[in-house]
Amino acid sequence: MQDKLFKNVFIISTSFILLLIIFLLPGVFSGKIILNPVLLTLGNLQIRWYGLLIATGVFLSFYLANNTAKMWNISEDDLSTAVIIGIVFAIIGARLYYVTFNWEIYSKTPSEIFKTWHGGMAIHGGILGALLSVYLYTKLKKNITFSFLKGLDLMAHVLPLGQAIGRWGNFFNYEAYGGPTNLPWKMYIPAPYRMPGYEKFEYFHPTFLYESIWDLGIFLFLFYYARNKKKFDGEIISLYLILYSAGRAWIELLRTDSLMFAGMKVAVLISILFIFIGIIMYFTLKKYQRN
Repeated sequence: MQDKLFKNVFIISTSFILLLIIFLLPGVFSGKIILNPVLLTLGNLQIRWYGLLIATGVFLSFYLANNTAKMWNISEDDLSTAVIIGIVFAIIGARLYYVTFNWEIYSKTPSEIFKTWHGGMAIHGGILGALLSVYLYTKLKKNITFSFLKGLDLMAHVLPLGQAIGRWGNFFNYEAYGGPTNLPWKMYIPAPYRMPGYEKFEYFHPTFLYESIWDLGIFLFLFYYARNKKKFDGEIISLYLILYSAGRAWIELLRTDSLMFAGMKVAVLISILFIFIGIIMYFTLKKYQRN
């Protein structure tokens, strides 16, 4: 059953990205196709690709986490409640993180702070928000069926899939791209979406794609490992912090829209910190488990 589920997940997730790459990317990357961030407009309501893709990633991740939860003897009620709280905390954390490091802009237009559909969500803030929600839920709720570390492992083994899918929201918004390049897989960015100082350039690194592929690889590894090889609670979240942060730090160096602090890229600094935390957690918890 586990092997069959893993194969199905592998086929679905990789097919989704491959279909986009084969049928959509060539036209968009060359500039022959110009994307519209809005999928559908119903009166004053706009349904954007950004929100749809994030929601798709969340629901698919929840489905897979629920399946794993049964294996780990975690009740569906506990998981459902934790996920709802986690989504709220993650959204708040992701937006708060982004707004904080762009306060000079948002202080002039406060109404934009709440318009998350315009983009502007920082994954590191979302991760911190989700971590906080798991901690509070496991510490404050009585008779819960999973511990803090087990809850983090459950989250971490499917989180990269949500990230891999969600990154395509950046694709439709023409954001999260890298510096100018002439590589064969260069991406055309329309003039209105180019960062200040890069107006004369047309083609850029598709860093959203780099991260989506990296996240998909991490997901496939952690999903299989969590269900077949896991040895102690906290192992999966430790591996996630190390693997995701290593790729994110490298990819962030290519980006032109990074959040900055004191002249340094915040995401690179946070990624390095997460790598060290992940390594310390892994060996500390492994030693504790042996004892």
